[in-house]
Amino acid sequence: MPLTLPRISRRRALEGAAAGLVVFGLLLWWLLPFGDDAPGGRISFSTGSANGVYEVYGEKLKEAAAADLPDLDVDLKASKGSKENVRRVATGEADFTIAAADAVELYQRNSGPGADRLRGCVRLYDDYVHLVVPGSSKVKDVAGLKDKRVVVGPEGSGVRLIAERVLGAAGLDIDEDVDAIDESSQEGTKLLKSGTADAFFWSGGLTTPFVQKLSAEMDIRLVELGYLVDTLHARGGGYYRAAVMPADAYPRAQRYQPVQTIAVANLLVTTDEADARLTEWLTRLVIDNRDGIAKDVHAAQLVDLRTALYTDPLELHEGARRYFRSVKP
Repeated sequence: MPLTLPRISRRRALEGAAAGLVVFGLLLWWLLPFGDDAPGGRISFSTGSANGVYEVYGEKLKEAAAADLPDLDVDLKASKGSKENVRRVATGEADFTIAAADAVELYQRNSGPGADRLRGCVRLYDDYVHLVVPGSSKVKDVAGLKDKRVVVGPEGSGVRLIAERVLGAAGLDIDEDVDAIDESSQEGTKLLKSGTADAFFWSGGLTTPFVQKLSAEMDIRLVELGYLVDTLHARGGGYYRAAVMPADAYPRAQRYQPVQTIAVANLLVTTDEADARLTEWLTRLVIDNRDGIAKDVHAAQLVDLRTALYTDPLELHEGARRYFRSVKP
């Protein structure tokens, strides 16, 4: 005989089911992106120097957006690097960018225009600081660069910022103690090959193609830098950490040995005025296309969902916050 519920029980069951549907609907509203349709419009994205990691990352991100956000037009704008990128976004010259945490922190500390509006979307990957010298060089540490011709990166670049700080931590003044060459690190490879430069600094993800290419064309060596981390911290460089380049990053240049160096996080940066729905979708785009971007930007494969929301020193943008809440286990 089929079970017949009392009328009051049936009513309560229906009320309970209706309440459950309301809760489920609210949960979907909270977890899913703003709206059903992908956002459109036009945004500007400040990248970096020619053939540098930031430029390539921006190009791959634009390709991913063309597939996943077909109504969004991404305008890529070349730059000198992190310092210029931060300023551009903070002052409204660009909508999004990639910048190293040390450049962001410096802009905040100097109370740059719009610094309080800056927000983080994703912690992307770490840059590793490279100090490259010819294999026959007598330079064994940073202090050994005194009176040497050193490519330190152009003004406005993240490389220039970190080169100045690393030299300072070793007791050298970039203007007084070395012959500073204000060229890009890519240009530094040419100058090293021609003998016009004695060393060059680079800060980028592992493995950087132009450094790898140089190691196949001439005998080079990577100078260890990790011993300077404590001094950098004492001098206010709190966003640097000790790191190790694995032996297989640049095997010949490293003599098949790991190299102790310094690393700093890269962040996807925007401002509090960026549309929350768009920012949520862009954050999702970066995470979902990690492996595809990594085919050309090897460091992109290191984007970790567990740590990607830690965009210190920047507060997480509300749109990005919604994305991370939606994928939280």
